[in-house]
Amino acid sequence: MQLYIGNKNYSSWSLRAWIMLAKSGVPFSETQLVLDTPNFYQALESVSPTLKVPTLVDGKITVWDSLAICEYINDAYLTGKAWPQNVQQKAEARAIACEMHSGFNALRNEMPMNIRAKRHLKLTEQAQIDISRVEQIWGKQNALYADKGGWLFGEWSIADAMFAPVVLRFKTYGIKINKNATAYMQQTLACTVLQEWICDALKETDIVKVDEAGEEI
Repeated sequence: MQLYIGNKNYSSWSLRAWIMLAKSGVPFSETQLVLDTPNFYQALESVSPTLKVPTLVDGKITVWDSLAICEYINDAYLTGKAWPQNVQQKAEARAIACEMHSGFNALRNEMPMNIRAKRHLKLTEQAQIDISRVEQIWGKQNALYADKGGWLFGEWSIADAMFAPVVLRFKTYGIKINKNATAYMQQTLACTVLQEWICDALKETDIVKVDEAGEEI
């Protein structure tokens, strides 16, 4: 099984698919490509119809898009265990995962993932609204599940994979959030699997200028 990803410092969608595989324990190899370079697109020409990362190749099956990859791994290898088993919790977990996948555009555009950096930003009103919504989700779920595993629904799930890059964004840009939401951030940052990704990102030297937002602190 081969996972094609971009720079670990910048590629938030790659992180979502990668952490799903790494947390699942399913063996895989990764092919890392430097974003926005001719070689990036050339390497993906015969792999992904979208020429984007992440893309997963598992035998004759090719899956592009991070959430689709998470769902595929869950169905093919985890017998559905990467979602909560309770029907109501599963519905809620899918709802917030899809909300992250399809929304929060201002947050994503104004606060690109940049693990190596510590930055200050002047954010738009819409980005502040996005931040407040994330804070609401994390705070509510932590209040409910802090003593049941500490993840969004107690046990780690695809919902946590979808929000992992947002935790890293909040750290980079020094976003202040309430006590319960901060506790969820700390839980995520302490994850040994995520720490492996972070360590690799800190070793990278490539610069993607479009993702270098804000002023150095």
